[in-house]
Amino acid sequence: MNPDESDPIELNFDVHGLIPVIAQDTKTKDVLMLAYANQEAVDLSRETGYAHYYSRSRKKIWKKGEESGNFQKIHEILIDCDADTLIYVVSQQCAACHTGHWTCFYRTINGKIIADRLFEPDKVYNKRNE
Repeated sequence: MNPDESDPIELNFDVHGLIPVIAQDTKTKDVLMLAYANQEAVDLSRETGYAHYYSRSRKKIWKKGEESGNFQKIHEILIDCDADTLIYVVSQQCAACHTGHWTCFYRTINGKIIADRLFEPDKVYNKRNE
């Protein structure tokens, strides 16, 4: 049997029905962000080829880029050995972080900014209020 043709692995969701998902850029291998997904978000990601997550604060599924246009096209979904964490290997449009940075990991623990801002969040996210 070809390993690419095997049955999907059963995911180990936490007590809230969520699983952590790391988004990693396919070209640079940068870790772009960490978010969570429920079964429906994982299914939508697999079906559409675009990253979907579950917002713990808004308590709803969201497609990455639905407001900003900064979509994540999925190339591959990886699963860890315990089946309790996923990596979405993606092509990132513009920036992954809602702050306008390429990655959510744009500063050191001491607060030093180590990446440029690619867009102004107020201009992108305020458009929904216009």
